[in-house]
Amino acid sequence: MSFVKKTFFSMCLLALGLLTAGLSLYAKPDSTKTNIVYVAPVKGVIDLGLAPFIERVLREAEKNQAVAVVLEINTFGGRVDAAVQIRDALLNSPLRTIAFVDKRAISAGALISLAAETIVMAPGGTIGAATPVQSGPSGTTTAPTSEKTVSYVRKEFRATAESRKRPPLVAEAMVDSDVVIPDVSEKGKLLTLTTEEALKLKVADLQASSIEALLKELNIQHAELRTLTPNWAEEVVRFLTHPVVSSLLVSVAMLGIFLELRTPGFGIPGVIGISSLSLFMWGHWIVQLAGWEELVLALLGLFLFALELFVIPGFGVVGILGLLALLGALVMSTLGAGSHSDFVLWAVARMGFSLLLAIVLSVLFLKFLPKLPMGRKLILSTELETSDGFSSSPPSDYQWLGRTGQAHSTLRPAGIADFQGHRVDVVSDGEFIDAGTPIRVLHVDGNRIVVQRDLGPHT
Repeated sequence: MSFVKKTFFSMCLLALGLLTAGLSLYAKPDSTKTNIVYVAPVKGVIDLGLAPFIERVLREAEKNQAVAVVLEINTFGGRVDAAVQIRDALLNSPLRTIAFVDKRAISAGALISLAAETIVMAPGGTIGAATPVQSGPSGTTTAPTSEKTVSYVRKEFRATAESRKRPPLVAEAMVDSDVVIPDVSEKGKLLTLTTEEALKLKVADLQASSIEALLKELNIQHAELRTLTPNWAEEVVRFLTHPVVSSLLVSVAMLGIFLELRTPGFGIPGVIGISSLSLFMWGHWIVQLAGWEELVLALLGLFLFALELFVIPGFGVVGILGLLALLGALVMSTLGAGSHSDFVLWAVARMGFSLLLAIVLSVLFLKFLPKLPMGRKLILSTELETSDGFSSSPPSDYQWLGRTGQAHSTLRPAGIADFQGHRVDVVSDGEFIDAGTPIRVLHVDGNRIVVQRDLGPHT
């Protein structure tokens, strides 16, 4: 083989070796690849605005191919319907979901934790005590709900525990004090587990003091933590759907509509009322409480109100039907998953109170607004006195003031009078006056010339 051929053959072997080495390096997996882990805080009161936030976190994590989503839970609970929405989102997510209970997952927080694929509890943590209770306007608890609601929530807990291979009876005991588990739960007492007890009963999977520690325990290495918080729109929705704020919006909406019905035209009260109602419906639409049915019912109520306002005088059957349709839409917009008779009655009572408050405020506004400094600026109170040259009567009518004549026709009480050959339309001061009776012009009132019997000479 010639020198040229040997050189060419050697160069080909070298190129082939370099190519093989390059391909092997390219195909070798990168052991330092970053694993994306999303973290979502679940803290404070669990309300309706929290569900859209958790759903957004799950969507974004799936889009960015995250290896896990960690819910950092520290809550005493909140609304059952909000917890059910989050529970469904967790069960339907293809991602690995981890509930890190730091330091407590009580009531609705327990249901969210049970829906996660893995439960990790911090030392000294607690989970359980999930019987549903009726909440007051400020969110404070008042009394347990009916057996029907307790039964529903108990089965939600059981089904969630079964789907995640956790002991279902333990989950039921967190909701119903009648569930008895030997050496675990006594009759008449709700079950609340500490970290150690939860690990022993296989409710929790691991114990860790921090998110970094739990990732190490779960062998999720080189993790890039992305902590998300509710954005401004989600915060606004949480604000608008708060029980106190939503009740206030209803009162303002009803107050504006009532004032608009009592005043001519369409002005500021109507704008404020419709704006408040729109905010209420929009907030509850976002959290999936209000749907097309509630929206159509609310629009029907507004249409009937407008019909009563602009077409039909006064306030009658059409206005009442509009009010009932609007109240029906408002009540339906506050009912979520698991809303049984007791919650429905509470929603009706809350909306009824808001309506009553609006009625009382509208009466007070209409009575006292003209007396307030602001009201005096809005309402014209100046009288146009005749002494100042203002008059609604034609000037020519005043020439008959004090004149005498006779009734040309019978005044019943209106008729025709004759004043020295001039026939004038007149009205008596209340009595019937026969034709030919002497009369005298008493006064001129607007476009009426008022007369009475002429009883003789006057001084």
